[in-house]
Amino acid sequence: MTEQKATNVHWHEGKVDRDARYEVLGQKGGTLWFTGLSGSGKSTVAVALELALLRRGKIAYRLDGDNVRLGINKNLGFSAEDRKENIRRIGEVSKLFADAGVIVLSSFISPYREDRDMVRALHDADNLPFLEIYVDCPLAEAERRDPKGLYKKARAGEIKNFTGIDDPYEAPLKPDLHLHSEKMSVQDEVELILEDLQKRGLLGKN
Repeated sequence: MTEQKATNVHWHEGKVDRDARYEVLGQKGGTLWFTGLSGSGKSTVAVALELALLRRGKIAYRLDGDNVRLGINKNLGFSAEDRKENIRRIGEVSKLFADAGVIVLSSFISPYREDRDMVRALHDADNLPFLEIYVDCPLAEAERRDPKGLYKKARAGEIKNFTGIDDPYEAPLKPDLHLHSEKMSVQDEVELILEDLQKRGLLGKN
């Protein structure tokens, strides 16, 4: 865990607890952490799932890797140290959203198991649901898709520390859900996730 540098700070308890927020919203908060190679389909399924949840009257919020790096994490690069801090910050933000009762869709390559386990530990410590969803796609297929042209640039040496090319990707050993995006339609992926959320009680009674 990151060292606490600020001193003389204390947690200030409020008068509204998590259960009260969940009752008002008619759902429970939790974080769905989509991990996989660039081009695997993480953002695609997260976008579709957010819309599907909205149509069911549920509140979800999507945290996307590129979007976050244009804002709160704009000062971070792609070194192992910066990647770790990137994931730590998003883990903390996701935890806050989940505590508020929002279903968080966090879509990040997050290539290192240690960093993903850290985010899970953050949620476990506060008794908040955390689902690691592995969007599995063979490198050759992700490279064939190459929606942003990043693999081409990485192969040409124009991008350094690119996951799958000159930086490793450590696949989840026991993901909560395992999606094979080269074999499944986006709709099939969404339905599988919705069924799982319903079983876990995050979607309430509706």
